Amino acid sequence: MASWFPNVIHMQSEFAQATWETVYMTLVSAIIAGVLGLATGIFLIASQPGGILEDSFIYGLLDKIVNLLRSIPFIILLAVIAPFTRYLVGTTIGTTAALVPLIIGIFPFYARQIQNALTEIDPGVIEAAQASGSSPTEIIFRVYLREGLPDIIRASILTIISLIGLTTMAGAIGSGGLGDIAISIGYARFENDVTIVAMLIILIMVFIVQFAGDWLAKRLEH
Repeated sequence: MASWFPNVIHMQSEFAQATWETVYMTLVSAIIAGVLGLATGIFLIASQPGGILEDSFIYGLLDKIVNLLRSIPFIILLAVIAPFTRYLVGTTIGTTAALVPLIIGIFPFYARQIQNALTEIDPGVIEAAQASGSSPTEIIFRVYLREGLPDIIRASILTIISLIGLTTMAGAIGSGGLGDIAISIGYARFENDVTIVAMLIILIMVFIVQFAGDWLAKRLEH
């Protein structure tokens, strides 16, 4: 093992810290972006033409904001919102600073995934709820969120996996985490074993998230 990973052997504490930083950035970003994305996705599906709260102005505004933010490459977004990040957290370096671009970068993606997931719900179920006198709020919670839960979970898993990838990209500007180790040490110092181990840890995290999400989605399917 020492002959295969000579540099990693002496960096066990650094890898433990970097792994925790990646988990921290992923979890906090996922929670905040999840709330924003879920709310935006619900507003998109509810205010779209033919929706339960049809509003062309609100739908058009949200749709354009989501499309705009999704169109900006993440590595450019990191640089563009650096002043805003510095204003909020006082710095543009470190795991906490990375949360700002991570949230802004991922929540529009999640919002669109939520919209697509809720579009799959049988319109007949929604019409039946409306015919029975359910209010828009009741339809959102009792129909959209309940009937679309398995698809929402799948969208959430896809978003979390994408978010893990973004945390490694944020490592390029000193956010910390496994991406930072892979780039600043493994790549910059030509220590390939460090890069490989960082990649393997990231892959393990992705596999765990994917397995847990698939299992939960299957359990909740009707």
